[in-house]
Amino acid sequence: MQLDEVLADLWAESAELDRLVGGLAAGEWSTPTPAEGWTIAHQIAHLAWTDEATQLAATDPEAFKESLQTAAASPTTYVDDGAEETAALPPDQLLTYWREARAEVTEALKKVPAGEKVLWYGPPMSPTSMATARLMETWAHGQDVFDALGVQRQPSNRLRHVAHLAVRTRDFAYLLNDRKPPTEPFRVELTGPDGDVWTWGPEDSAQRVSAPALDFCLLATQRRHRDDLAVRAEGADAEEWLEIIQAFAGLPGKGRQAGQHD
Repeated sequence: MQLDEVLADLWAESAELDRLVGGLAAGEWSTPTPAEGWTIAHQIAHLAWTDEATQLAATDPEAFKESLQTAAASPTTYVDDGAEETAALPPDQLLTYWREARAEVTEALKKVPAGEKVLWYGPPMSPTSMATARLMETWAHGQDVFDALGVQRQPSNRLRHVAHLAVRTRDFAYLLNDRKPPTEPFRVELTGPDGDVWTWGPEDSAQRVSAPALDFCLLATQRRHRDDLAVRAEGADAEEWLEIIQAFAGLPGKGRQAGQHD
Protein backbone atom coordinates (compact mmCIF):
# COMPACT_ATOMS: atom_id res chain seq x y z
CA MET A 1 0.00 0.00 0.00
CA GLN A 2 1.21 3.51 -0.80
CA LEU A 3 2.12 6.05 1.88
CA ASP A 4 -0.67 8.45 0.91
CA GLU A 5 -3.25 5.68 1.34
CA VAL A 6 -1.99 4.75 4.80
CA LEU A 7 -1.84 8.41 5.84
CA ALA A 8 -5.44 8.88 4.71
CA ASP A 9 -6.53 5.94 6.85
CA LEU A 10 -4.44 7.23 9.76
CA TRP A 11 -6.20 10.57 9.47
CA ALA A 12 -9.60 8.85 9.43
CA GLU A 13 -8.69 6.74 12.48
CA SER A 14 -7.57 9.84 14.37
CA ALA A 15 -10.68 11.76 13.35
CA GLU A 16 -12.93 9.01 14.71
CA LEU A 17 -11.26 9.21 18.11
CA ASP A 18 -11.21 13.01 17.95
CA ARG A 19 -14.98 13.06 17.49
CA LEU A 20 -15.36 11.01 20.66
CA VAL A 21 -13.03 12.96 22.95
CA GLY A 22 -13.72 16.36 21.40
CA GLY A 23 -17.17 16.35 22.93
CA LEU A 24 -16.13 15.37 26.44
CA ALA A 25 -16.61 17.65 29.41
CA ALA A 26 -13.40 18.66 31.18
CA GLY A 27 -14.08 16.31 34.09
CA GLU A 28 -14.51 13.29 31.80
CA TRP A 29 -10.88 13.43 30.73
CA SER A 30 -9.94 12.00 34.12
CA THR A 31 -12.04 8.87 33.52
CA PRO A 32 -9.91 5.76 34.18
CA THR A 33 -9.25 3.50 31.19
CA PRO A 34 -8.45 -0.24 31.15
CA ALA A 35 -4.72 0.61 31.06
CA GLU A 36 -3.64 0.60 34.69
CA GLY A 37 -3.07 4.13 36.00
CA TRP A 38 -4.05 5.81 32.73
CA THR A 39 -7.01 8.13 32.27
CA ILE A 40 -8.45 9.28 28.96
CA ALA A 41 -6.09 12.25 29.21
CA HIS A 42 -3.13 9.87 29.47
CA GLN A 43 -4.25 8.00 26.35
CA ILE A 44 -4.49 11.14 24.24
CA ALA A 45 -1.32 12.53 25.79
CA HIS A 46 0.54 9.37 24.81
CA LEU A 47 -0.66 9.67 21.22
CA ALA A 48 0.40 13.31 21.04
CA TRP A 49 3.74 12.58 22.69
CA THR A 50 4.44 9.69 20.29
CA ASP A 51 3.38 11.76 17.28
CA GLU A 52 5.87 14.40 18.34
CA ALA A 53 8.58 11.74 18.70
CA THR A 54 7.73 10.42 15.23
CA GLN A 55 7.99 13.88 13.74
CA LEU A 56 11.40 14.32 15.38
CA ALA A 57 12.62 10.94 14.14
CA ALA A 58 11.52 11.75 10.59
CA THR A 59 13.01 15.25 10.47
CA ASP A 60 16.01 15.20 12.82
CA PRO A 61 17.44 11.68 13.31
CA GLU A 62 20.43 12.92 15.31
CA ALA A 63 18.20 14.63 17.85
CA PHE A 64 16.00 11.54 18.01
CA LYS A 65 19.02 9.42 18.91
CA GLU A 66 19.22 11.37 22.17
CA SER A 67 15.67 10.30 23.04
CA LEU A 68 16.66 6.71 22.27
CA GLN A 69 19.42 6.98 24.85
CA THR A 70 16.98 8.38 27.40
CA ALA A 71 14.54 5.56 26.68
CA ALA A 72 17.30 2.97 27.05
CA ALA A 73 18.22 4.42 30.45
CA SER A 74 14.61 4.15 31.72
CA PRO A 75 12.99 1.39 29.63
CA THR A 76 10.18 0.63 32.09
CA THR A 77 9.12 4.21 32.85
CA TYR A 78 9.99 6.25 29.75
CA VAL A 79 6.60 5.94 28.05
CA ASP A 80 4.58 6.46 31.24
CA ASP A 81 6.64 9.53 32.15
CA GLY A 82 5.94 11.10 28.77
CA ALA A 83 2.21 10.47 29.08
CA GLU A 84 2.08 11.71 32.68
CA GLU A 85 3.69 15.04 31.87
CA THR A 86 1.49 15.77 28.87
CA ALA A 87 -1.72 14.53 30.52
CA ALA A 88 -1.38 17.36 33.05
CA LEU A 89 -2.31 19.89 30.36
CA PRO A 90 -5.86 21.32 30.47
CA PRO A 91 -8.08 19.21 28.18
CA ASP A 92 -8.52 21.92 25.55
CA GLN A 93 -4.76 22.43 25.32
CA LEU A 94 -4.11 18.69 25.22
CA LEU A 95 -6.61 18.25 22.40
CA THR A 96 -5.02 21.07 20.42
CA TYR A 97 -1.56 19.63 21.03
CA TRP A 98 -2.63 16.22 19.73
CA ARG A 99 -4.28 17.70 16.65
CA GLU A 100 -1.20 19.73 15.80
CA ALA A 101 1.20 16.85 16.48
CA ARG A 102 -0.60 14.39 14.23
CA ALA A 103 -0.78 16.95 11.42
CA GLU A 104 2.97 17.47 11.71
CA VAL A 105 3.55 13.71 11.50
CA THR A 106 1.68 13.53 8.20
CA GLU A 107 3.79 16.27 6.66
CA ALA A 108 7.05 14.91 8.10
CA LEU A 109 6.55 11.39 6.76
CA LYS A 110 5.74 12.72 3.29
CA LYS A 111 9.12 14.47 3.20
CA VAL A 112 11.32 11.48 4.12
CA PRO A 113 13.59 10.84 1.11
CA ALA A 114 12.75 7.77 -0.97
CA GLY A 115 14.50 4.65 0.25
CA GLU A 116 15.32 6.02 3.69
CA LYS A 117 14.02 4.56 6.93
CA VAL A 118 12.92 6.34 10.08
CA LEU A 119 14.61 5.51 13.39
CA TRP A 120 12.34 4.21 16.14
CA TYR A 121 12.33 2.54 19.55
CA GLY A 122 12.04 -0.78 17.74
CA PRO A 123 13.55 -1.51 14.31
CA PRO A 124 13.83 1.43 11.87
CA MET A 125 10.82 1.69 9.55
CA SER A 126 9.95 3.02 6.16
CA PRO A 127 7.60 6.05 6.17
CA THR A 128 4.74 3.77 5.14
CA SER A 129 5.44 1.33 7.97
CA MET A 130 5.75 4.23 10.40
CA ALA A 131 2.36 5.56 9.32
CA THR A 132 0.97 2.06 9.81
CA ALA A 133 2.46 1.97 13.30
CA ARG A 134 0.86 5.33 14.12
CA LEU A 135 -2.50 4.01 12.92
CA MET A 136 -2.10 0.89 15.07
CA GLU A 137 -1.29 2.98 18.14
CA THR A 138 -4.18 5.34 17.49
CA TRP A 139 -6.59 2.44 17.10
CA ALA A 140 -5.30 0.59 20.17
CA HIS A 141 -5.26 3.57 22.53
CA GLY A 142 -8.55 4.68 21.04
CA GLN A 143 -9.98 1.30 22.02
CA ASP A 144 -9.06 2.02 25.63
CA VAL A 145 -10.93 5.34 25.42
CA PHE A 146 -14.00 3.74 23.85
CA ASP A 147 -13.95 1.05 26.52
CA ALA A 148 -13.59 3.62 29.31
CA LEU A 149 -16.66 5.46 28.07
CA GLY A 150 -18.66 2.30 27.41
CA VAL A 151 -19.05 3.19 23.74
CA GLN A 152 -19.21 0.40 21.15
CA ARG A 153 -16.94 1.10 18.19
CA GLN A 154 -17.84 -0.15 14.74
CA PRO A 155 -14.83 -2.00 13.23
CA SER A 156 -13.57 -0.75 9.88
CA ASN A 157 -11.32 -2.07 7.14
CA ARG A 158 -8.56 0.07 8.64
CA LEU A 159 -7.99 -2.94 10.89
CA ARG A 160 -6.10 -4.49 8.00
CA HIS A 161 -3.19 -2.13 8.73
CA VAL A 162 -3.10 -3.25 12.36
CA ALA A 163 -3.22 -6.90 11.38
CA HIS A 164 -0.53 -6.45 8.74
CA LEU A 165 1.80 -4.84 11.27
CA ALA A 166 1.21 -7.69 13.74
CA VAL A 167 2.07 -10.27 11.09
CA ARG A 168 5.15 -8.35 9.93
CA THR A 169 6.48 -8.03 13.48
CA ARG A 170 6.12 -11.71 14.38
CA ASP A 171 9.87 -12.28 14.73
CA PHE A 172 10.30 -9.05 16.71
CA ALA A 173 7.83 -10.38 19.30
CA TYR A 174 9.88 -13.56 19.66
CA LEU A 175 13.11 -11.63 20.12
CA LEU A 176 11.54 -9.33 22.73
CA ASN A 177 10.63 -12.42 24.71
CA ASP A 178 14.11 -13.96 24.35
CA ARG A 179 12.85 -16.70 22.08
CA LYS A 180 14.12 -17.90 18.72
CA PRO A 181 11.74 -17.03 15.86
CA PRO A 182 10.49 -19.93 13.75
CA THR A 183 12.14 -20.23 10.36
CA GLU A 184 8.97 -20.98 8.44
CA PRO A 185 6.28 -18.37 7.64
CA PHE A 186 2.82 -18.81 9.11
CA ARG A 187 -0.51 -18.71 7.32
CA VAL A 188 -2.82 -16.05 8.77
CA GLU A 189 -6.44 -15.86 7.64
CA LEU A 190 -8.67 -13.12 9.02
CA THR A 191 -12.26 -12.24 8.28
CA GLY A 192 -12.67 -8.50 7.79
CA PRO A 193 -15.66 -6.43 8.97
CA ASP A 194 -17.27 -6.73 5.52
CA GLY A 195 -16.87 -10.51 5.39
CA ASP A 196 -13.88 -10.63 3.03
CA VAL A 197 -10.88 -12.76 3.96
CA TRP A 198 -7.43 -11.22 4.45
CA THR A 199 -4.49 -13.58 4.13
CA TRP A 200 -0.75 -13.62 4.78
CA GLY A 201 1.76 -16.42 4.26
CA PRO A 202 1.78 -19.61 2.18
CA GLU A 203 -1.52 -21.41 1.83
CA ASP A 204 0.07 -24.79 2.62
CA SER A 205 1.79 -23.75 5.85
CA ALA A 206 1.35 -26.18 8.74
CA GLN A 207 1.36 -23.26 11.21
CA ARG A 208 -1.92 -21.36 10.89
CA VAL A 209 -3.86 -18.62 12.65
CA SER A 210 -7.48 -17.78 11.87
CA ALA A 211 -9.81 -15.25 13.46
CA PRO A 212 -12.16 -12.36 12.93
CA ALA A 213 -9.89 -9.41 12.12
CA LEU A 214 -11.17 -7.45 15.12
CA ASP A 215 -10.34 -10.26 17.54
CA PHE A 216 -6.86 -10.73 16.09
CA CYS A 217 -6.13 -7.01 16.35
CA LEU A 218 -7.42 -6.83 19.92
CA LEU A 219 -5.06 -9.67 20.82
CA ALA A 220 -2.07 -8.26 18.92
CA THR A 221 -2.43 -4.90 20.67
CA GLN A 222 -3.10 -6.63 24.01
CA ARG A 223 -6.50 -4.99 24.45
CA ARG A 224 -8.24 -8.30 25.23
CA HIS A 225 -7.23 -11.62 26.72
CA ARG A 226 -7.12 -14.48 24.28
CA ASP A 227 -9.70 -16.43 26.29
CA ASP A 228 -12.23 -13.73 25.38
CA LEU A 229 -11.49 -13.87 21.65
CA ALA A 230 -12.17 -16.21 18.74
CA VAL A 231 -8.52 -16.54 17.67
CA ARG A 232 -7.56 -20.07 16.64
CA ALA A 233 -4.09 -21.56 16.14
CA GLU A 234 -3.06 -24.75 14.37
CA GLY A 235 0.45 -25.96 15.15
CA ALA A 236 2.70 -25.56 18.18
CA ASP A 237 4.63 -22.61 16.74
CA ALA A 238 1.45 -20.70 15.90
CA GLU A 239 0.13 -21.41 19.38
CA GLU A 240 3.33 -20.04 20.91
CA TRP A 241 3.14 -16.88 18.78
CA LEU A 242 -0.32 -16.07 20.07
CA GLU A 243 1.04 -16.21 23.61
CA ILE A 244 3.57 -13.42 22.92
CA ILE A 245 2.12 -11.53 19.95
CA GLN A 246 2.41 -7.75 20.03
CA ALA A 247 2.06 -5.21 17.24
CA PHE A 248 3.79 -2.43 19.15
CA ALA A 249 7.44 -1.57 19.80
CA GLY A 250 8.82 -1.63 23.32
CA LEU A 251 8.80 -4.07 26.17
CA PRO A 252 6.15 -6.82 26.28
CA GLY A 253 3.06 -5.61 28.09
CA LYS A 254 1.08 -7.24 30.86
CA GLY A 255 -1.95 -7.71 28.63
CA ARG A 256 -5.47 -7.80 30.01
CA GLN A 257 -7.21 -10.20 32.33
CA ALA A 258 -9.74 -12.67 30.97
CA GLY A 259 -13.30 -11.42 31.29
CA GLN A 260 -12.18 -7.84 31.93
CA HIS A 261 -14.57 -6.47 29.31
CA ASP A 262 -17.55 -8.77 29.86
